[in-house]
Amino acid sequence: MIYGFFGGKFLPMHKGHLYCIDTASKQCDHVTVIMFTGGDEELRICSQRRDEILDVNFRTKQLERICALYQNVECHVVDVTNLKLPDGTEDWDAETPLVRRFVPKMDYVYSSEPSYGEYFARAYPEAMHIIVDAERKTYPISSTLIRAMKELKEQKKWMV
Repeated sequence: MIYGFFGGKFLPMHKGHLYCIDTASKQCDHVTVIMFTGGDEELRICSQRRDEILDVNFRTKQLERICALYQNVECHVVDVTNLKLPDGTEDWDAETPLVRRFVPKMDYVYSSEPSYGEYFARAYPEAMHIIVDAERKTYPISSTLIRAMKELKEQKKWMV
């Protein structure tokens, strides 16, 4: 069995995220997707904007619907509200044991961010970091760009 892991905040979930899940599902026998909630970035963003697409319940249901499209993909939601470094930023190292509860073994860890490699090498040394569409040529979008868009019509063009 080949095991994969993909995690994110999905603030909001977009076609690039779906592309990463789809890629992982084709390369692995089993994929675990984890949505991290309650982190400082999410709280800051959601306090500034009251969009349905950012609501944790909306995002959870959306992730569940997407993962249900794949027989080999499961999803979980992990609250990281209290996992902070002394400077108040998110403590990814403290998140690692929470991930390991759902993904005790992984062969691949997926992202579209080459900068995550150092953390992944430390947290999941047995897993190869698979970078999906780092230059965002397939889907030239990010959650940050979607949140910056003024028109809902433009946002929905990129969302799943």
